Amino acid sequence: MARIERKMHVAEKKRLTEDGLKKIEQELENLKTVRRKEIAEKIKVALSFGDLSENSEYDEAKNEQAIIEAKITQLEAMLKVVEVVDTSELSTDIVSVGSKVRILDMDMDEEEEYQIVGSAEADPMENRISDESPMGKGLIGGRVGEEIDIEIPAGMMRLKILEISK
Repeated sequence: MARIERKMHVAEKKRLTEDGLKKIEQELENLKTVRRKEIAEKIKVALSFGDLSENSEYDEAKNEQAIIEAKITQLEAMLKVVEVVDTSELSTDIVSVGSKVRILDMDMDEEEEYQIVGSAEADPMENRISDESPMGKGLIGGRVGEEIDIEIPAGMMRLKILEISK
């Protein structure tokens, strides 16, 4: 008889900085207290219109309620597996989650600064890149002076690490 190996799915830890954790907790609190009340009021008003079979306001409010409840569930689940990165203990010798990295894009001859963060708080418009992105993965473990080739969807990117800070 063939042996079947089964791997149990273990919830993957989500890395967050202290700021990222605070933002998620604030968003969750807002959804639970403010947004839930707003939706309940919308449903109440829509119910006062009568016949639910042709009541688009009611349908819209119920859909919005479902979206908010799903988001609450998602955030609560994430907070159960969060690992907070203590940025005060970060080394400036090596790139890790929480590090700020000044790099030189060797192809474009441009300097940029990024903070490596967990995927839950990534925001490319704010130069906060995920440790799970191609660029984040390529920079993690890097040291000042190292040149790194990173494969991105548009091709290869050549970077040089100029500075690592907290």
